[in-house]
Amino acid sequence: MATAYSSSFSSFQYTKLYPPPPTSTTTKVVLPPGGGGGRFRLSIKAVKSPESADPPPPATAAPKAPKKPVYSMKKGQIVRVEKEKYLNSINYLSVGHPPYYKGLDYIYEDRGEVLDIRIFETGEYALIAWIGVPTAPAWLPTDMLIKSDKLDYERI
Repeated sequence: MATAYSSSFSSFQYTKLYPPPPTSTTTKVVLPPGGGGGRFRLSIKAVKSPESADPPPPATAAPKAPKKPVYSMKKGQIVRVEKEKYLNSINYLSVGHPPYYKGLDYIYEDRGEVLDIRIFETGEYALIAWIGVPTAPAWLPTDMLIKSDKLDYERI
């Protein structure tokens, strides 16, 4: 014995004069498993739920500008590296130089210029370039830098 199922939902008909409704209806004729002679009609109507509706924007809320970070030094400042702090830092230990490596003496003796300052997860770092020394700039923590008041060299 074949059982017929029927399900109907209200549908909204419209003409070309009106825009389509905010919901859509799909109707499909489905044959039961086994392919018997019985058919049933299935109509599905999609409705936008109130939870997924876009909330109206608040009328008086103004966008807040992010706070500017306060840095301990500024771009263009002349600095040099404090030797004891650098030799005991993770920056020196990660390079793998032997103790009292002489190849880095220019960072303690010569003056470097702050090119950029950023705050990372591990703290405040400055990008330092040494003028007159053919080497790439380096990111160093600002707590191991000593501020200098004057230039001891002439700019190229």
